Amino acid sequence: MAAITFDRVSKQFTLHHERARSFQELFLNLLHLRRNGSPAIPRVAPTKEQFWALRDVSFGIESGDMVGIIGPNGAGKSTVLKLITRIIEPSAGKIGVNGRISALLELGAGFHPDLTGRENVYLNGSILGFSKTEMNCIFDEIIGFSEMDRFIDVPVKHYSSGMYMRLAFAIAINVRPDILLVDEVLAVGDQAFQARCLDRISEMKRRGVTIVLVTHDLDAVRSLCDRAIWLDEGKIQAEGAVDRVVEQYLNQVNIEDEQILLQAEAARSPGAEGPKSSQAITETAPECEPEVSPKGDLEGEPHQEAWRWGSREGEITNVQLLGGQGQERRSFKTGDMFVARIHYVAHQRIDKPQFGLALFHAGGFHINGPNTVFSGVDINAIEGQGYIDHVVDSLPLLEGTYLVSVSLYDYAGAHAYDYHHQAYTFRVHPNPNVREKYGSVLIPSSWRLGPTGFVCEAPHPTAESSRVGPVSGIPATSAGPACQGDEGATDNEPSQALLLRSSEGDLDDLCGLP
Repeated sequence: MAAITFDRVSKQFTLHHERARSFQELFLNLLHLRRNGSPAIPRVAPTKEQFWALRDVSFGIESGDMVGIIGPNGAGKSTVLKLITRIIEPSAGKIGVNGRISALLELGAGFHPDLTGRENVYLNGSILGFSKTEMNCIFDEIIGFSEMDRFIDVPVKHYSSGMYMRLAFAIAINVRPDILLVDEVLAVGDQAFQARCLDRISEMKRRGVTIVLVTHDLDAVRSLCDRAIWLDEGKIQAEGAVDRVVEQYLNQVNIEDEQILLQAEAARSPGAEGPKSSQAITETAPECEPEVSPKGDLEGEPHQEAWRWGSREGEITNVQLLGGQGQERRSFKTGDMFVARIHYVAHQRIDKPQFGLALFHAGGFHINGPNTVFSGVDINAIEGQGYIDHVVDSLPLLEGTYLVSVSLYDYAGAHAYDYHHQAYTFRVHPNPNVREKYGSVLIPSSWRLGPTGFVCEAPHPTAESSRVGPVSGIPATSAGPACQGDEGATDNEPSQALLLRSSEGDLDDLCGLP
């Protein structure tokens, strides 16, 4: 039986863009208008807009299912939960709910700031339909889970956001609901309490409680939920299997992110007259200020932008970051092919030029700085237009944001013709085939077990599929022996060496431990 059904549900809000900001302002304007025919405080004529938070949304959630609702801010996720709880009513469509609901919608929702924590527990219980006797039976459980016994008689207006969340979550899970609604509030608590909350949610799921989770934590959706619904601009974009829906959502996020990065770069690219959109202005504001680089005052040269300097006999006119299929991208995964294509124009013949590239993490540290001289690429001269590619067959970067500098120098690297400092941004997203996630660079490496001190359970797994190849990032098989060495192996030299690649697996995986 369906616990929750939405049948062609829509919800419309009226947005007022200009209105009196206080009762005092409203009163003075009315008084002045009555006396003089004009308001005391001239204002633009009020305007309003009809905004559809949800538009023709239909879905069903079966009893006992846990469903994650994902999407960007303003997509309509919280509106769905408020409609389920009947805090607001739909503008159109039908909503069906079967079972007692407990909800964590907003931090502090359902709490009166002047009442103590104890009084608010009973207040919440009465709102949910519990008698005082029933609340007395579960009061100790609520306080025990929240660990708020020291502060339970303090007015909640003195609580921190984490204390609010602890008490609210403890109430929500201990009133034994049939349906639990959770809206992102778990992000407020400390790490230990978040873990306890997730454990309790998993326990409730096993008991058959229907759970709807609204969150931006996609890892939590993957690990906890049976299904996912992706909302955007008030409409369902996808629903179904969690991995498929999350992958579709992330693909769209990456596309939009790439567009923002490309617009930001276009606004300040060589030859650009200025920002092309308000969005581009926002994205590039910190680097578009009229600063002067200390390297920009070359002899006989006017002041230049902080991010670009050089004498300009040769200029870098464009930089493209390309994927393996030759498409321009700003979003990559660990192990993807990465190509930096540097377009240039030489206004005169330049002998023995040096093209270079520098890679930085967004945190500021310099990762590497290859150039054509170091790589042994001998360029006799350049003249006119052309381009050169810097190719990385398998991008060894882990998840994060990275900045690229490009340069055109003389052979000795002493004279800059054109230098673009950290002018190009791209992001790296996790590769599901690469388990390593800490740091910034994936370094091919291995673990070698010593001859003693390791205890394995039978049967002994091998090191098969324990390696991530240095080129593609895809697991490569590597035949290996069992955990224990052959008979006759010496203490100092085991006859069977076992390698565990750092990017795949660990000792527990090898030994078959849970």
